[in-house]
Amino acid sequence: MKDTKQQWFKDAKYGLFIHWGLYSILAGEYKGRKTDRIAEWIENDFDIPVEDYEKLAEQFNPTGFDADAFVKRAKEQWGMKYIVLTAKHHEGFAMYDSKVSDFNVVKATPYGRDILKELQLACEKYDVKMGFYYSQAQDWDDPNGYMHRKDNSQRDFQKYFDEKCKPQVKELLENYGDICLIWFDTPMGITVAQTQELIDLVKSIQPDCLLSGRTGNHMGDYMTTGDNYIPRLPYEGDWEVPATVNDTWGFNKFDTNWKSADHILSLLLKIVSRGGNYLLNVGPTADGIVPEKCVEVLNEVGKYVTENGEAIYGTRPLGVYAYEIPGIEFTGREHKLYVHVLSPRIRIELMNVGNRLTGAYLVSSGQKLEYRFMKSCEGDSMIEVELPEELHNQKNYCVCLELEEEEPIFESIKG
Repeated sequence: MKDTKQQWFKDAKYGLFIHWGLYSILAGEYKGRKTDRIAEWIENDFDIPVEDYEKLAEQFNPTGFDADAFVKRAKEQWGMKYIVLTAKHHEGFAMYDSKVSDFNVVKATPYGRDILKELQLACEKYDVKMGFYYSQAQDWDDPNGYMHRKDNSQRDFQKYFDEKCKPQVKELLENYGDICLIWFDTPMGITVAQTQELIDLVKSIQPDCLLSGRTGNHMGDYMTTGDNYIPRLPYEGDWEVPATVNDTWGFNKFDTNWKSADHILSLLLKIVSRGGNYLLNVGPTADGIVPEKCVEVLNEVGKYVTENGEAIYGTRPLGVYAYEIPGIEFTGREHKLYVHVLSPRIRIELMNVGNRLTGAYLVSSGQKLEYRFMKSCEGDSMIEVELPEELHNQKNYCVCLELEEEEPIFESIKG
C-alpha cells in the first residue's frame, strides 16, 4: 500500500494535467497524414526525422496563453487543487528555460518566454499546488534517450541519464519554487539503481516532492493507474487516475470525441469514493488556448465541484455498497454519507444501509430535508429522503446524510 503521508494529496481529489508542446502545432497531422493514436506521440509514430521535428520550434508562438487566467480558472471555476504541466515530454522539448539543452521554449522559439515560470507565479498567487511532468527515460530528440517500439540497443542511456535527465530535473527543482510532485512517465528500461538515483536526487533538493507511480520499478510515492483506467473497487493507499476529456492528451484538431460533463462528473465521483485523485487533462492549441468544447465541459463539472466541495475534498474511501443504483454515487467522511444525485428522482431510496440518521440536508444550500429509517417488506434496512418538489426534475446535486455511526453501514444482500 502506497502512503504519501501528505495530507494535501489525500485531500485534493481533483487536479489539472496540461499536455502541451511542439506536437500541438502538428495537431494530429503530418504532411497530410492523420494519426489515429494520441497526438503527442506523432513524432514517434510517424518516424518524423529529428531535424524536421526540431524546426517546429520556429513556429511555436503561443501568444494566446495567459498563465494567470489559466490558473485562476482552474481553481475558481473548475475546482482543481493542483496543476501538472509537461515540462518535457518524450519529444525532448523543454517548456521552460533550460540551461542543459537549448531545445526549449525560451531559446528555440519566437515566443521566448518561460511557460513553467509563468505558471509557477500564477500558482503561487492563487494558492494552487504546482507539479511538472518529466519524461525521464524516453527522449526522442536525444540520441541516447529511449524510444518506444524502436531499437535502443545502440543507445548509451546512462549518458543521456547523466547529461540531460538528472541535470534538467535538478534545475527544475531548484528554480521553480515548491514542487508538489514530479510526474515521471514511461520508465521503460530504467534500472532499479537508476531509479533510486533519481529518487535520491529529487528528495535531496525537495524532500516533500512526491514522485508518480511511473517513476520506475514500482518505486514511486503513490500508485498511478493506467490512462483512463479506474479501479473497480476501493483501493487502499494513495493513488491517482490520469485521464482525458476526449481521446488524446496533446491537442488534436480532429479529436472532437468530448466526454459529456455528466460522464466526467460520474467518473470523478467514482474515483473519489474509491479513495483516489482524478488528474484530468487539457491539451492547449499551439496558440495556448484550451479548446472551447473542453472548457464548456470543465466549467459544467466545476460548477458541481465548487458547489459541493464538502462532499468531494478531504473525503475518504467507502466500503462496497451492495447495489448499483443508476444515477447515484456515494462519497463520505466521518459521520456523513454524501449521496450524489445524478439523475432526476422524487425521493432517495437506499436499501441495505443500516445507519441511524441524525439529519439530512442539501449540500449546496444547507436546506434541511425530511428522512425516515424503516424496514422493507422483506425486512431489509432502508433509508428514504424526501426531495423538495423543485428538485424532482433536476439532476447533479448532493444530499448529505448525517449518521449516528462514524462509518456507513452497508449491509449484504440476504438470500
